[in-house]
Amino acid sequence: MVLLAVALLMLLAFTALAVDGSNLYVARNELHNAADAGSLAGARFLYEEDGSRVNDGSNGGPSANQIATDAAQANNSQNTSVEVISALRGHWSFATRTFTANDSVDPVDLDRSTADLDADPNFINAVEVVTARQQTKVEAFFGSLFGFDGYEVQARAVAYIGYAGSLRPEDVDQPIAMCREALVDGDGYSCDVGRFIPEGDQTGGWTNFEQGDDGAANAGEIRDLVCGDGNPNELHFGEDMTTNNGQVQSAFKALYDCWVEETDKERLWSLTLPVVDCSSGIAPSNKLVGAVNLNIAWINDQANNIDAQAPQRMELPPEDSDGVSPGTWSNADPNGVTRWDDFVGAMNIRNSDDTLAKWSSDPQESGWRQKTIYFLPSCSYHEPKGQTGGENFGILARIPVLVD
Repeated sequence: MVLLAVALLMLLAFTALAVDGSNLYVARNELHNAADAGSLAGARFLYEEDGSRVNDGSNGGPSANQIATDAAQANNSQNTSVEVISALRGHWSFATRTFTANDSVDPVDLDRSTADLDADPNFINAVEVVTARQQTKVEAFFGSLFGFDGYEVQARAVAYIGYAGSLRPEDVDQPIAMCREALVDGDGYSCDVGRFIPEGDQTGGWTNFEQGDDGAANAGEIRDLVCGDGNPNELHFGEDMTTNNGQVQSAFKALYDCWVEETDKERLWSLTLPVVDCSSGIAPSNKLVGAVNLNIAWINDQANNIDAQAPQRMELPPEDSDGVSPGTWSNADPNGVTRWDDFVGAMNIRNSDDTLAKWSSDPQESGWRQKTIYFLPSCSYHEPKGQTGGENFGILARIPVLVD
């Protein structure tokens, strides 16, 4: 009888562990689902629509924290409303695998290395949500025999919004792939120096946006994509994209005509373009590593008659991340070389050796070349694009990921 009593007690204990443990597991999974949904929703709307500042609700809509709370509370746990203990925006660091709550709404300069941004707690890039069953505890079945009136359970999730990686259809504007090597320096993404295509083998090339295709980009396909709707299909981060390093005259002519129509040769042309790894050169394919917003400053169709063709007036790029232009560059000198050298100095357009792209009598050394696109990476904030996962080239992602 003694052995039977002890065995019965142990049997009840294990039954309580099995039944109540399984019930707790279900409840905690449901709380995790709610925390996941809340943190992802909050991170999805962590920034204002143009990406310029953190969404704290001051513009009339719900803040990122409130959106996270509402999304988590929209879930139930065993037909009981989920309790949200906290929903906080802040900074997630991959180096330390930690989340630091931070209410800052100040814009952060993205013209820095990814490592610097990862270490900066004022770079708001994540939302943490903690859900619980405290007011309505998880029911204790056999556990009540041992004095438990219910169980308190918590779950936590952190969603991170990073930089544009995989790109949705029409996220980029023109069939031009920019080289990572033309956009970074030793400290990461740099937006204060302009370059031009082609220059060596490290600036950019044409693309037809195709991935998983071993052939080179076809000239006709590229031409038909110029000034269209952008990439027709999703572009996947880390996969090779078909490129072409040739002149592709028909595509260049279409781009030149579109540029003239868009700008009258007096305004910068803002474009979002894919960024590829050019460490082994351009074409026939390059790996997609992100997206960048840049300004086309000038497109030169012919090298002769510089006096007639060199720019005379152009709006200057924004002075800093607030998007305010410092004014307009102009030079009415009849000498085209004088105007061009002044122009590249004002725009800070440089050769690959870091010298200003001034005119030279040697066509191989001159910054004034035919069939050439001159561009400036943008220092302004831009509408977030695509899915988190790319490298930092100044464009934040629109779709977040769970990190903790």
